[in-house]
Amino acid sequence: MTDLKIADRARDWIGTPYLHQASCKGAGTDCLGLLRGIWREVYGCEPEVIPPYTPDWSEPQQDERLLRAARRHLVEKPLAAMASGDALVFRMRERAVAKHLGIVGESGPAPTFIHAYSGHGVIENALSTPWRRRIAGCFAFPPITTMSGR
Repeated sequence: MTDLKIADRARDWIGTPYLHQASCKGAGTDCLGLLRGIWREVYGCEPEVIPPYTPDWSEPQQDERLLRAARRHLVEKPLAAMASGDALVFRMRERAVAKHLGIVGESGPAPTFIHAYSGHGVIENALSTPWRRRIAGCFAFPPITTMSGR
């Protein structure tokens, strides 16, 4: 959603160190924390309380917690319709649960995504073929007008 300038907001987080379960621009964040922080900037408050989570994201239980949460609060769309500012949910291994998030930076012929990555902090990477193969879902942020009732 271009009027929200989600990608620009995500770029403002670049350089924030990686810190599991954190969501504070400049101080520390993980991939979910990046999305949560942008959500707060746009909508004012988070849509739900996030319970503590481990880095394995319910992988042993094969529980798609992250993907279900994305479907509850974001607008799912086909990957072919991916646009700057969309949220991407990734599986880090084939047949594993989705447990990584990023924000599309550029969506043209050389797409990029912004994400918080362990050992690197918030960075912008090329959405290369290996990353594209890991995408489990593409989501737009909801229009601000639909959030006023929450």
